[in-house]
Amino acid sequence: MISVTGVSMRYGSKVLFEDVATAFSSGRRYGLTGPNGAGKSTFMKLLTGELQPQRGAVVRPDKLGVLRQDQFAFDRFRVIDTVIMGNSRLWAALEEREALYAKADMTHDDGMRLGELEGIVGEEDGYTAESDAAILLQGLDIPDAVHDRKMGELQGGQKVRVLLAQALFGHPQALLLDEPTNHLEFGSSDTPPETLRLSDGPLLVRPHDRHVLNCSWTRASYNENARNSW
Repeated sequence: MISVTGVSMRYGSKVLFEDVATAFSSGRRYGLTGPNGAGKSTFMKLLTGELQPQRGAVVRPDKLGVLRQDQFAFDRFRVIDTVIMGNSRLWAALEEREALYAKADMTHDDGMRLGELEGIVGEEDGYTAESDAAILLQGLDIPDAVHDRKMGELQGGQKVRVLLAQALFGHPQALLLDEPTNHLEFGSSDTPPETLRLSDGPLLVRPHDRHVLNCSWTRASYNENARNSW
C-alpha cells in the first residue's frame, strides 16, 4: 500500500494540495487525471519520493517501480544493465562486488564484504537477473540483438520501453507510471499488455491519453471496481 496523510503543497500563493489523505491499495489500479496545472506531476513526484511534502507524510513500499521520463539518463549503459538498475539494492551490490574483484590485493575485510554482497545478490535473484531482464524486454518488443547495445544507440520509442522494463524489474511492490503511453503505442485492443499486470501491488498511472486508462485494468476490476477506484 501507498498511504498519503495530511499532505499539503503550495507554490507561492498557489495551493496545489491541502491536507490530502488517501491510500492506494494492493491489487488495485488507479488513474491520476485532471487539467493542466492541477498538480498531477507534483503529486506523482511526492508518491515516488522525488519531492517531499511541505506538510504531511507519504509512506511507500521499499520496492517501488517508477517509469522514469529522462530518456537520456542511461545513455552510457547497456540496455540489459539499465533494466537491472530497476532493482537498486541488487545493482548497488553488483557494482560493489565488481569493484572488489577488480582490486589487485584483496584484504580479509574485502573477502568478508564479498560474502555479504553475494548474500544480497542471492536474495535479490541476481544470478538470473540478465535472463529475467531479457524476458521483460522481449515482452516489450525489444529484440535480443539490442540487449547488449548502449541506451544512447536506441530510438526514443525503444528507450521508453526499456525504461518501462526497468520499472517492472525486481518484483516491485507498487508501480507508478508517469505518462507511459509516450512512444509505447499499446494498440487499439482494450486488453492491457501483460507487462502492466506483473505487479501485485497498487498500479498508479498518470495517462497521456484515455486509452491507457482502459489498458491498465484487469477485466475483472474494470467491471466490478472501476467506479470505486478511479
